[in-house]
Amino acid sequence: MLIFTLTVFMLFITPGPGVLSTAGVGAAYGFRPGLTYVAGLFVGTNTVALAVITGLAALILGMPGLRSVLMVASVAYLLYLAARIAMAGSRVAFIEAKSPPGALAGLLLQAINPKAYAVNTALISGFAFYPGSLLIETLLKLLIMNLIWIPVHLGWLWAGVTLHRLDMPERSHRIINIFMALAMLSVVALAIWSALRSY
Repeated sequence: MLIFTLTVFMLFITPGPGVLSTAGVGAAYGFRPGLTYVAGLFVGTNTVALAVITGLAALILGMPGLRSVLMVASVAYLLYLAARIAMAGSRVAFIEAKSPPGALAGLLLQAINPKAYAVNTALISGFAFYPGSLLIETLLKLLIMNLIWIPVHLGWLWAGVTLHRLDMPERSHRIINIFMALAMLSVVALAIWSALRSY
C-alpha cells in the first residue's frame, strides 16, 4: 500500500493538463473561480476512474478510431484552455477570456484527457495489495487517490492564486498567464508525440 501511495503522489504532483490548467486558472482568475474549476476536475477524474473500473474505458480506448478522436478533441480543448488563460485580462478581442473556465470545463478536460485514463488504468489495475478482496482494494485505492488528489490540486491552485494576488504590473500578469499557457502547450506537444509513437 505504501508503494501505491507514493506512486499516486508522484503521478499526481507532476505537471499534466489538470494541475497546469488549475494553476493557470488560479493565476488568471483567482481563488473562487479556480475552486469551481477544480471541483469539475474532481468529478471528471472520478468519472474516469469509474470508467476504468467498469471496463468502459478499455472498450472505448480499444477502438483506434475513437481513440484518435479523443486525442484530437483533447489537444483542441487544451489549446482552447491555454488560449483562455493566456488572454485573461487582455484587450485582444480574438477570444472572450473575461469569464473563467467553470466546473464543466474541468469535467470535460478530464473526460478527454488521455493522461487521466492512462494513470487511472495503471493505478487501478496494478499494485495489488489486498488479495483478500478486490472490492476493498479498489475502494481503498479510490480513497487514497482522492486523499492525495485534493491537496495536490489545491496546492497548485494556491500557487496560481498567489501569483494572481501579487501586486505586479498588468504586463507582468500577462507574462505569467502566457507562461502558464505555454506550459500547457508543452504538455500538448508531449501528448501528441507520445500518441504518435504508440501508433
